[in-house]
Amino acid sequence: MGDLAGKTDALLRFRDDEAHDEPAETLDSFLAAQSNAGAVRLEAGDDARALLPHIEQIALVEVSFPSFRDGRGYSAARILREGGYTGELRAAGDVLVDQVAFMRRCGFDSFAPEAPIDAATLQRSLDRYEFDYQSAADASVPVWKLRHG
Repeated sequence: MGDLAGKTDALLRFRDDEAHDEPAETLDSFLAAQSNAGAVRLEAGDDARALLPHIEQIALVEVSFPSFRDGRGYSAARILREGGYTGELRAAGDVLVDQVAFMRRCGFDSFAPEAPIDAATLQRSLDRYEFDYQSAADASVPVWKLRHG
């Protein structure tokens, strides 16, 4: 997703495919039923590693952010992306505009914030830093590697 000007959707996506709209099952429900569901919701405190054996069948993992102060969802995203998950990874809940860039670095590619996010403010936030300083789940090359190969 390039230019965000005029974006009014409550769902912000940085993917080219269609948004997955199947209701997400809880992790416990998904695992207990040996479900064929294509969407799973992780609550704060759920262990994302439990999904790794099933990542090929899941099109959407929605990670709950009950509070902007709760960073456990960042770890869940990294675990899933580093485990090979390529489907849609959605941050849902108390997602603030200044967190989106960091969430993207951890692997999130869609966002369902509780409160609307202004498109122009989001674009400025995403454009704020030209370089990244550490490796992450995204494809960005850290500045030190650009400088020193």
